[in-house]
Amino acid sequence: KAEFFEDVVPAVRKWREAGMKVYIYSSGSVEAQKLLFGHSTEGDILELFDGHFDTKIGHKVESESYRKIADSIGCSTNNILFLTDVTLEASAAEEADVHVAVVVRPGNAGLTDDDKTHYSLITSFGELDLPASP
Repeated sequence: KAEFFEDVVPAVRKWREAGMKVYIYSSGSVEAQKLLFGHSTEGDILELFDGHFDTKIGHKVESESYRKIADSIGCSTNNILFLTDVTLEASAAEEADVHVAVVVRPGNAGLTDDDKTHYSLITSFGELDLPASP
């Protein structure tokens, strides 16, 4: 069963209740994502997500991938917040005019001093104060 940090599911539920759409973009296949989210320690949480993307849309370190995702969900890139723990992905998303927060968790790769000053850093999804969708 897939395990998530304890702040993840409550935050996603809150975002959904506020009218936000939540998508997964992972290096793992869409099929693997659905298995993980369908069989987690939190139960089947697939209903929390509006869609799934994998590297069939493009590599996560290429800015064009984020533009393709925005097009496919009918959203402007500057209305998207991408959460990642990989600064190369964060940089690619920023190049596509996507908002980024770098998630700092135990076991993640270290960040340079430049990374720490450049990116918005969070240690919990609960730290995000997101506006409700119009």
